Amino acid sequence: MIVVDRSQANTETATELDTLPKILRAQFRKYGDKKVAMRKKQYGIWNEQSWADIYERVRNVALGLVSLGWQRGDHVAIVGDNDPEWYCAEYATHAIGGAVTGLFVDAHFSEVEYLIGHSEARYVFAKDQEQVDKVLEVRAQLPRMERIIYWDDRGLWTYDDPLLMSYGDLEERGRKLADERPMLFEQQVDLGKASELAALCYTSGTTGSRPKGVMLSHKFLIGNAEDWFKIDPWPDTDDYLAYTPPAWGMEQVQGVAGALIAGVTLNFPEKPETLQNDIREIEPQYLFFSARVWDTYASTVQSKITESTALKRWLYNLFLPVGNRMAGARFCGKSPGLLWQALWTLGNMLVFRPLRDKHGFIRVRTAYQAGASMSSDCFRFFHIMGINVKQMYGLTESGIVTIHRNCDIDPESVGRPLEEGSIRISERGEIMVRDERLCDGYFRNEEATRELFDADGWMHTGDGGYITEHGHLIYLDRVKDLVPLPGGGWFAPQFIESKLGFSPYIRYAMAIGGENKPFVSAVICIDFQNVGNWAQARRVNYTTYVDLSQKSEVYALIEKDIQRVNKYLPEGARIRRFVNFHKEFDADEAELTRTRKLRRKVAEEHYKGLIDAIYAGKEQYIVQADVKYRDGRSGVISTGIRIRPVCE
Repeated sequence: MIVVDRSQANTETATELDTLPKILRAQFRKYGDKKVAMRKKQYGIWNEQSWADIYERVRNVALGLVSLGWQRGDHVAIVGDNDPEWYCAEYATHAIGGAVTGLFVDAHFSEVEYLIGHSEARYVFAKDQEQVDKVLEVRAQLPRMERIIYWDDRGLWTYDDPLLMSYGDLEERGRKLADERPMLFEQQVDLGKASELAALCYTSGTTGSRPKGVMLSHKFLIGNAEDWFKIDPWPDTDDYLAYTPPAWGMEQVQGVAGALIAGVTLNFPEKPETLQNDIREIEPQYLFFSARVWDTYASTVQSKITESTALKRWLYNLFLPVGNRMAGARFCGKSPGLLWQALWTLGNMLVFRPLRDKHGFIRVRTAYQAGASMSSDCFRFFHIMGINVKQMYGLTESGIVTIHRNCDIDPESVGRPLEEGSIRISERGEIMVRDERLCDGYFRNEEATRELFDADGWMHTGDGGYITEHGHLIYLDRVKDLVPLPGGGWFAPQFIESKLGFSPYIRYAMAIGGENKPFVSAVICIDFQNVGNWAQARRVNYTTYVDLSQKSEVYALIEKDIQRVNKYLPEGARIRRFVNFHKEFDADEAELTRTRKLRRKVAEEHYKGLIDAIYAGKEQYIVQADVKYRDGRSGVISTGIRIRPVCE
């Protein structure tokens, strides 16, 4: 047990707190065992660890690595769910001068091999048997890897491999070294510099090329978090939901750096599947989800309302305009008037507060979204419910660039710049960023690093957008994905897809068009659960995903959503034909990134035959489909998927 020296608490200056381990030490001296740092649910029970507990674990993991032969400048890879062990391993790596590469849990073998190999990781932290097996499968291609350290030993008891070591054994080695050399850890922390590499966050590879390792320093992570806290300060009495994987650069800023700097409590769900129940118990003040997760929440709420009693539906529809009026007033910081405030109080009590409570949002001060644009419909929906969702725009290479401010929100935008003058729009419509806290380039890729910045220090984002007269940034799509229309002008596929994604019945959508295509079309992946519930309520019988997607009633249902979106589009960008796809797009087939963004070129190449059929005027396209029946049986069938026009 580490004894807290209170005499040193809060004595560090701002210049001394220039690395994450130094900030961790300052928080340990400030809070000790008097405040919870991390909370993890295991087997239905919440286990709490104080700042003293976490500091001791970080010390033991760090010195455990030193006992294995660690040298400053070495690299570590981590693959697993959001757990305290991930964060402690990362802080420990930073404390002894190393950098961390995070992998998503659904990374397949080739990704595991490439990311661990390219990042030059000597040590790999892998949560459980599934992740350990992936690493062992590609060990022959990873000559630099010296040890695999796991923290969930279920299924690994019979493994006998010198590469493997348990997290507990590593901590025990560190504990013994700390007893022998009690000042070693502190000395290592003191050696840290702001300019040192803290993390390698790999791009999603949406361009079809190999992911690039973005080099993020301590200066980058701390500077991003501090600039963001100038807009949204977090009291240290609050809770943060640690759900988004730290393999994502934005969670490095928010969860790994931001939560540490603010001194809030990190809360880890038991597993991703229990999030809905766990978040109700946590009731966090702050959380961060991708646009896809927010879309799923919106779809779930709307679907549940559709299936609720007539009285509940009536109350919801009655107070929906009230919530909309209040949301509009909050966007611009104006008072809606006493009558609307009174109606909101009533509607909040009867409808919106119970909805927030059911989903664990009852204490949310601010919820964040980034990674892909959220449709203005979805964004407004959460504000109608009384949830203060804010969109942010940024890249792994830039960190947070823009964010919504309280009382200054444009639902169509991704907010205003954190620093005035830090963004501009190039002649070809590309968003350019210049700031002191940008990344240090790409690891082992000098050519790509040179291409990232222009001669004046402006960073190419590759994203298209424009700035409104009120200073808000409107994000459209990747510049390369802005598609010219045959009659002139452009259309933004991602904008259309996000609008379609607001529907509770649409899981994924791909908008298709171009100069060589006479109109815009769409490939729709239905939301199997929500559409299935809708079908059962209307006694529409079906057996499989394929069967359900091709029902005439379901085509009519999806067509209504497409017609809704078409109202917001210029004539040339409206969807004219569509198909309900026979399956969902699949990350394992490289059609989606690990953050569930569409890899458009890959998907268009995979389904070229279908796209050709759409533009050839055909009414049906034959596919081979893997099916899983509701009784658990599976098989392969040849089926025709229908191609339908969209009525005006």
